[in-house]
Amino acid sequence: MDGTQWVLGEKMKIYLDHIGIACNSLENASHFWRLIGLHEGEDEIVAEQGVTTRFFATSEDDSHTPMVELLEPIAEDTPIGKFLSKRGPGVQQVCFRVENLDAMIQYLVTNGIQMIDTEPRTGANNSLIAFVHPKSTGGVLVELTQR
Repeated sequence: MDGTQWVLGEKMKIYLDHIGIACNSLENASHFWRLIGLHEGEDEIVAEQGVTTRFFATSEDDSHTPMVELLEPIAEDTPIGKFLSKRGPGVQQVCFRVENLDAMIQYLVTNGIQMIDTEPRTGANNSLIAFVHPKSTGGVLVELTQR
């Protein structure tokens, strides 16, 4: 299978975009990813989510390669701050890139999937994002993105 899905009559590709890892310190958490040779991107503050992000790509062309996203909370009362308080550092979400986020959200809702976001919002790198509730995915927080 090549990652193509029919969504509301539209043939749409889906890609693994990144795995989000919650951490207390971007610098401390970056050591391993640098050591194994991943390509480090620029830090970005995503105020709407209360987080500073840093992406690591397996290739210099990050448009088609899965990445690792480190997430450091800006404050303890943010989603990532609360995640760290409850679970500690580790994988926080898996993100898939889609070609038409609005159509994918509508498709999922039509098929009984519980969404956290039924409307796209702005995420890192000025992309559109929406989260799928873990109750619908077997306990995994899934982020959908459209760049």
